[in-house]
Parts: sequence; structure tokens; C-alpha cells
Amino acid sequence: MTNVLLAANSIQAAAILAVCAVFFLIALAVLVAKIMVVGNPSELLVISGKRSGPNQGYRTLIGGRTLVWPIIEKVSRLSLRNMQVGLEVRAQAGGGTMIPITVNGVANVKISSDPNVRGNAIERFLDQGQKEMQLVARETLEGGLRAVIGKMTPEEIVEDRDKFVATVMNEVSDDFRKLGLLIDSVNIQNVHDEDQYLESIARKASAEVRAIARQFEAEKKAQADIKEAEAEAQGRTARAVRDAEAKTAEAQGFQKAEQARLMAEKAIAESDNALRIRKAELAREAAIKEAERNRAAAEAEQARLEATEVAQANAARDISKAEAEGKAAIILEEGKARAAAIQQIGAAIQKNPDALRVMLVEMMPHVVNEMTKTIAGVKLENVTVIDGGNGQAIAGAAMGKARMLTESLATLQSVLGVDLRGLTQAIAGNLAGNHQSDNPPATRSATPTTSA
Repeated sequence: MTNVLLAANSIQAAAILAVCAVFFLIALAVLVAKIMVVGNPSELLVISGKRSGPNQGYRTLIGGRTLVWPIIEKVSRLSLRNMQVGLEVRAQAGGGTMIPITVNGVANVKISSDPNVRGNAIERFLDQGQKEMQLVARETLEGGLRAVIGKMTPEEIVEDRDKFVATVMNEVSDDFRKLGLLIDSVNIQNVHDEDQYLESIARKASAEVRAIARQFEAEKKAQADIKEAEAEAQGRTARAVRDAEAKTAEAQGFQKAEQARLMAEKAIAESDNALRIRKAELAREAAIKEAERNRAAAEAEQARLEATEVAQANAARDISKAEAEGKAAIILEEGKARAAAIQQIGAAIQKNPDALRVMLVEMMPHVVNEMTKTIAGVKLENVTVIDGGNGQAIAGAAMGKARMLTESLATLQSVLGVDLRGLTQAIAGNLAGNHQSDNPPATRSATPTTSA
């Protein structure tokens, strides 16, 4: 039971505390709402009552928020929006004309937001209505307009409105700065006079403007005609240029096509030449290879033949060597036999000197036979004999061979030192004893022939 009471008391105390906290927060929010001020960007807040600087009992705020002490500080508001001020001024124009003119216009004026200037507006217009500010601004602008109208001629005012407005704004700028005001714009709507001086000026100006406009139009038309003619000339020139370019392009295209055709034909010819050259190279390579194969076969055959010929030559050499050795052996034996015979003959000659003569006699038929062979080789066919008329030349020619034989025998007799006549008789006796012949030897006679 005690615990329940304690719990109930705790809940009641918590509820009381929560309610107090809510009331405190509400009161704090109300207090903050009372002491906090929020400013708009289009208005100037002036918070006075508390010194914020030397010789200054207020502070300003444009936009944003700030805390204001209740009772101690006061908040005032000045609008920064434009105020439209109507203008109507009647004054005499300057420049020696002294023509009374009337100017109507509208100006847009506002409180300046410049910190160096807005203090003047606060001092003059704080807690005043907008009408009072418009009245002060209008009177100031109208005073400036009168002053400017008195300095300018009507023509200047009418013809150059921008200069007129700029002069007015420059005239009243210092006055507006002292008021803490700012002129956004001045629009002059109408300028007129009762004597219609400005209208005549306007008509004159209008006539001049129309004349200038007509002249301008004429000049423009002339310029347009000139430009049109130039454009037509340029068009004709451009067409001629285009035609020439087209013809040139066509000719160039034909030339390029012809060049391409020629290049293609050249490429084909080069390809054919390269193909023929390649075929010739392949044929040459094939011929070289075939020649190499033939040469290899020929070299092999040559090697084979050389090997065969070497073997045959070796065999022939061996045979020839054997034959030579055999012949040499025969010759050697014959030489030995001849040497033995010569020795025997020499020994016999030493014993019997007449044996040499007998041997020479035996050899004589062979010597005579060999000598007659040399004479037999001389063959007479047509012999031309030139006779001096006594017949001796013919007889000499007929006896030529006999004299040759006689001289040969005499030569042998002188060389050998042997009486050939005696030897001849001995040889004849030997021949008669060995060979009997029934036929006497024939006598050959030479019949000379003469030619004319």
C-alpha cells in the first residue's frame, strides 16, 4: 500500500513538472516573440532607445532579425519602396527666348539604403507618412526643373530629352542626398507652351525629319538598287565561276579517270611484265636446276668414266709394261747374241783379215738394194728438155739415172775403200751360182717428152 502511494505521488509530481515545463516553454516563446523583431528587405528598421555608439541613440536593420528590449527600445519602420511623384512646372525658358513653357512628368523616389545617407532620411521622415515624403520630393524636383528650364532653350528641351533629364537629376542630387532620398528615374511626359512655339518647332523638326526620312529613303533605295545590281552582277559572276568550276571539275574528273585508266593499264602491264619476268626466272631457275642435275649426272658419269679409264689405263700400262719388259728382254738377248756374234766376228777378223772383205761382199747386195730403193723413189713423168740444137740435152736427160747410180757406187767405193768393180764381179758370180735365170734383165729406157 505504501509503495502504491509512493508511486502515485511520483506520477503526480512528474505530471506537475511536465505541466510547468510546458508553461515555461510557452512563456519563453511568447517572450521571444515579443522581444524579437524580423525585418523585410523592402523596409528599414530603426531601433531606438539604447545607445549603440557615440552620439547615436539608434541602430538600423534591413532584413534579418534582432532582439529588442521591451520598454527600453522602440522599433520604427521606414519603407524602401519607390514613391511615384507627379511633376508639373511652368517656367520661362532661357537662352534669351523668355518663352513660358509647361513641363509635365513623373519621378520615382525612394529612401536611400546607403548607410552614409539614410541617417538624413531617418532624421527627417521617421514616424511621418508617405505623403509628407512625396510632397518634399515633388517640391524639390519642381525647383530643380524650374532652374534647368531657365538655363536651356525650348529647342534643347524638346530635341534632347535625355540631356534635359540628366541635367535635372544632377541639379537636385545634392538636395536629395541631404534629404536621404534617392531618385531612381525622371520621365518627362509633355513639354508645351501657350504660344505654340514648340509646336512650330516640332512641325519644323517634323518637316526636317520627313525630309531627312525621304532623303534617307531615297539613299536607301539608291543603295538598294546599287546592291541589287551588284548582287545581280555577283550572281552572274558566281554563275560563270560555278560553270567554269563545273567544267574544270568535269575536265579534271575526265583527266583523273583517264589517268586512272592509264594507271590501271600500266599496273596491268607491269603485272604482266612481272609475271613474264617471274615465269622467265622460274624457267631459268628450273633450267639451272636441270643443268645442275645434268652437270651432277655428267660429273658422276665423268667420275665413273675416269675411274674406268684409270682402271683401263692402269691395265694398259701394266700390259705395255709387260710387253716392253718382254721386248726389252728379247732385245737384251738379241743384243747379247749380237754382241757375242760381233765378238766372234772380231776374233775371226783378227785371225783372218780377209774375212772382213768377205763379210762386206755378203752385205753388198743388201746395200745396193737399199740404194736402188732411193733411186726408185724418183719418178719421171713429163720432162721438158731445152736443147741448144746439138741433141746433147736429150742424151743428158736420158742418162741421168745411170749417172746417179754410177756416182752412188763411186761414193761407196771411196767411203768403204773397196774395189766395187771387183766386188760386183764376185757378187755376180755368187748370184749366178745361187740363182739361175733364163730371162735376161730388162733394160728400162726413159722416153723424154717435150712440151711446147
